[in-house]
This record gives sequence, C-alpha cells and structure tokens, in this order.
Amino acid sequence: MSLKRTLVGLFRSFDGTSDRAKDPALKTRYYNLSKDKAWDEVSSTLKKIPGYRVLHEVQSVGEIILEKKTGFGRTLDITVSVLNTTPVRCAIDIYSASRGSLGDLGANYRVIQRLYQSLDKKLGKFKVD
Repeated sequence: MSLKRTLVGLFRSFDGTSDRAKDPALKTRYYNLSKDKAWDEVSSTLKKIPGYRVLHEVQSVGEIILEKKTGFGRTLDITVSVLNTTPVRCAIDIYSASRGSLGDLGANYRVIQRLYQSLDKKLGKFKVD
C-alpha cells in the first residue's frame, strides 16, 4: 500500500469500487457468469473467510452485508454487490466503511483488496480483463 493511500486514510473512513476508479485495485470486477451462479459462488466464498461475519443477504437485489472487527477495535461495514450486466456477465462491487469519525489509515482499502483476492481465487477462470 502506498504512502498516499495511508495519508488519504487519515481523513477518509470509507472506500469503494467503481468503473471510474483511478486506482486499478478499486476497479469493478467483471466475470463471465450469470448473476445467479455468481451469487452462489460469492455467497459461499464470503461465508468461509475468517474474521468476516455475514449480517444480511438479499439475493433479489444482489447485496451481501458483512461486518469485520479490526485489531484496533473498530468495526467495518462492508457491502458486496453482485450486479447483472448481461445475461451471461456480472459485475462485483465492494463498498467498505468504518464506524467512527476519524480516518481508517487505509483499512477499508486493504479489506477490499483481500475480498477481491478471495473472490478471484474462486472465480478467476471466469474473470474478464
């Protein structure tokens, strides 16, 4: 993680992915899977990651709400969205925010990277570059 990302984390307590993100690590990920198949894979993968707790799942909307406790006692609220782009392609976006008023020192950025790494291990063969 860069020094710039840590400095930004002093003031900002959230991070998220999008198509227009300047940082390649925060770009939306696309997979050649239908939304239903991707949902099953993403849901089962997120439930197996230690340290994360699934709070809520809404398959019709395509959202999974997670919670993670950090080593410093802060709580991160994470939303993973599985979106249908075409009948055989889906997109996965992640938004992570810290509870509290001060920055997170890049914790949300690292969480997004770890979640994408876990999902890429499971869905890597379907990933669209």
